[in-house]
Amino acid sequence: MATEKRKGKCISLKQPFAELVVSGKKKIELRPWNTNYRGWVYIHASKNPDIEACKRFGFDHKSMVNGAVVGRAHIYGVKRYFTKKGFMTDKHRHLDERGGFFKEGVYGFTLKDAERLKEPVSTNGQLNIFDAEF
Repeated sequence: MATEKRKGKCISLKQPFAELVVSGKKKIELRPWNTNYRGWVYIHASKNPDIEACKRFGFDHKSMVNGAVVGRAHIYGVKRYFTKKGFMTDKHRHLDERGGFFKEGVYGFTLKDAERLKEPVSTNGQLNIFDAEF
């Protein structure tokens, strides 16, 4: 049986962050750049995991899916953080408990309705939000 081709916007995240998004635990994706895009975006787990972050969140990086689309989420807005205090107010949503990603003006893509694909689909990622067919 042939599998249905999917097509749509996609964003690459390192593990464990892709897993945290599709499991509904990470509600804000931090980026140094803005986007005007609103809508569904496929979540691609990049080939190279963040090993330290995997340890911090209790994941074994060797058993995580990498180099594949693992789910999708809906980008419904963008927040911009100008102060560390404002940034840390949302730490339970973006999961940067230590504030290490904070830089004045960092953007937070607000996510909702995250869901996991039944089976990951192996494909290459790219920078920024990109068009994908897999």
